[in-house]
Amino acid sequence: VQLVESGGGAVQAGGSLRLSCAASGFHIDDYVMAWFRQAPGKEREGVSCMNTYDTAPYCPPSVRGRFITSLDSAKNTVYLQMTNLQPEDTAVYFCVRGVLGATVASDFEYWGRGTQVSVSS
Repeated sequence: VQLVESGGGAVQAGGSLRLSCAASGFHIDDYVMAWFRQAPGKEREGVSCMNTYDTAPYCPPSVRGRFITSLDSAKNTVYLQMTNLQPEDTAVYFCVRGVLGATVASDFEYWGRGTQVSVSS
C-alpha cells in the first residue's frame, strides 16, 4: 500500500491549491479515503468534505464550503481542492486510507508522508 501526496506549496491568503494523492497496491473504491492535516503543536484534524453540506466527522465547519475531496477511480487518485485559503490552513496535509466506518485519525490505518501547505497573509 502506498499513498503519495503532491501539490502542496506556498500561497497567499485567498488563494487556491489542489492536492493529489496517488494510491497504489489497492483500489480507492474499496476503502474510505480522506485527508487530514496537522499544524505545528496541534493534533491531526480531518479536512475531507465530499460536498458543501457534508457533516462527516472529518469535515469540520472550518473547511466546509472551501475544501472538497474528490476521487478519480480510473486514475486511482484522490484530490483535495482547497479555495479561499487562510493562514490558519497552514499545515502538513496527509492522504489516508481507512475501512468502512472510519471517522477519527486513529481509524485510518495507512497514511502518506504528507505535503506542506503554507498560507501567508
